[in-house]
Amino acid sequence: MQTSPKIMAIIYFVMGIFFTYIATKTVTNTMWNFSTIVLAIIATLQFGVAIRLMLIHFRLKQKNRKK
Repeated sequence: MQTSPKIMAIIYFVMGIFFTYIATKTVTNTMWNFSTIVLAIIATLQFGVAIRLMLIHFRLKQKNRKK
């Protein structure tokens, strides 16, 4: 059974929210510490993958409608 891009996009989006939450919790005196920046970068990548997977899902959906 294949996992659909839509389900994977939801998983990546939830992971992005999770990493964003952790990044906000690691802020102490200033935002510019190593762990906060790394977690924010990881969250950004997760959101980017989620957006790409949703675009793939919509393209596949359109392609299947035209057939």
